[in-house]
Amino acid sequence: MDETPANLVIILISGPESPKRLPSAFFLASTAAASDMKVVMYFTGPATELLAKGRAEQIVPMEGGKSMAGFMKLATDNDVQIIGCLQSLELNGLTRDDVPADIPMMTPSTALPSLASAGKVLTW
Repeated sequence: MDETPANLVIILISGPESPKRLPSAFFLASTAAASDMKVVMYFTGPATELLAKGRAEQIVPMEGGKSMAGFMKLATDNDVQIIGCLQSLELNGLTRDDVPADIPMMTPSTALPSLASAGKVLTW
């Protein structure tokens, strides 16, 4: 993470077990980022599974709608920074190799100082 504090941090703990909850977090993050806010989404717990290669493409919150990969792309296209929890990989049966190399992975102790300095922190 860069040194500039985020205006908004969304700590995403919801994952594939609750697909209908997920889009709202990405809409909020994308809207805030499009309004020139610096936004970080930290994926932890079950949310870390969304970062596995190909997994977000398989999760479709609404029949006939776009996959979670589309919502994640909307966020990154609006400069939302996505970071994963390194410790949550094992919890979800994943390794670092299962996540694209361009997604930073941080332990909670490494991420917390930067996340806590944000203007607003939401847990989703």
